[in-house]
Amino acid sequence: MKKLKQLEAQYKNILSDYMMNQTENNLYIAQNFTRQLIQKSIAPEDVVSIHKNAVEALFPNRNDESQPAYDFLIEVMVHYGMAHREHQSLLQKQAEYELEMRIATNIQKTLLKSDVPELQSIDIGMISVPIRKMNGDYVHFFHDGEEYLSMAVTDVVGKGVPAALCMSMVKYGLETLGYAYKDPSYVLEVINRVIEKGVDDSMFVSMFYGCLDIRQNIFSYASAGHEPALHYRAKQDEFVPLEAKGLLLGVLSETKYTFHEIVLEEEDLIIMMTDGVTEFRGQDDLNSRDIIATVIKENKYLSAQQLCLLLYREIEKVQNFKLSDDFTVVIFKKI
Repeated sequence: MKKLKQLEAQYKNILSDYMMNQTENNLYIAQNFTRQLIQKSIAPEDVVSIHKNAVEALFPNRNDESQPAYDFLIEVMVHYGMAHREHQSLLQKQAEYELEMRIATNIQKTLLKSDVPELQSIDIGMISVPIRKMNGDYVHFFHDGEEYLSMAVTDVVGKGVPAALCMSMVKYGLETLGYAYKDPSYVLEVINRVIEKGVDDSMFVSMFYGCLDIRQNIFSYASAGHEPALHYRAKQDEFVPLEAKGLLLGVLSETKYTFHEIVLEEEDLIIMMTDGVTEFRGQDDLNSRDIIATVIKENKYLSAQQLCLLLYREIEKVQNFKLSDDFTVVIFKKI
C-alpha cells in the first residue's frame, strides 16, 4: 500500500507537469515511469487506479460524467491483469521447460553416447531416433576385447533432466558391472536396486539385456518389462520371440530376474527394440512384428546397419511419417 501511495504521488507530479507543458520531454519521463511500474510488478488495474486518483487530486472541482467509465475500465483491467499474469506465468514455465530440455539433451549428447563395437564375427547395427529433442531410449554396448559382447536396450519412463540423470545412472551401473556382464539376471537385479534407491517413484526403466558368447555362439538374455527381442533363425527362415518376464526396473528393490539362453547359427539375427518400434497409435489393425519380419526376410542379405535404417524408413512410412514414440532398434548378425 505504501509503495502504491509513493508511486501515486510521483505519477501525480508527472501528470501535472504534462498538463501544464505537454512536451516530448514530459512523455519521455512518463515512459521511464512505466518501466518503473513494470519493474515493481504493478498490476494494470493499479495503474488505472493511480491515474484516476491523480486526475481527481489535480482537478477536484470538475463535474466529470466519465466517472463510471473509469470504474468500468478498472474492472476490465483487473481481468486483463489476471490474464496477463497467467500468460506471463505460462511463458516463464515454457522457458524453464526449454532450458531443462537443453540441459537434458546436452547431458545425453556428452555422457550417453553409444559407440557400436566393430567385430569380425558379428555384424552390429543400431538406430535411435527421438521424436523430440530428448531421447527416452538408451543403448549400451560392452565388449571385453575377447569372447563376450553384452548390450542393453533401455526405455526410460520420464522426461527432461530427471530422465537424463536416470539414464546416466543406468550407464554408470552398467559400466561398473563389467565383471558381471555375463549374467543378465544379476545385472538387472543390481541396476534395479540402483534405480529404486536413486530416482523418483514416478520414474521407471524397462531394459532388455543380452550377452553373447562369441566363441560358443550362445546368447543369454533377461528382460525387465521390456519389449521382447526377436531371433531370426536363418536356416528355418522363421522368427522366434525372445520372451522373458520381469518387472520394470525401479519398482521393487528385491525383484529377481531370470535369464534364458539360445544358440546362434550362421546368418542368424537378433533384433532388439523399444516399444516405439512396435506400438502404432490409432492403427490397431497393423501388426508391427509382421512388418519387421517381412522387411528382414526380404532384405536379409543387407548389413545389420542397413537393415536398421530400412526398418526405420518402412515403419516411419506406415505411420505417415509421424512416429508416436522414440524409435530404437539394435540388430546383430552372426557372420
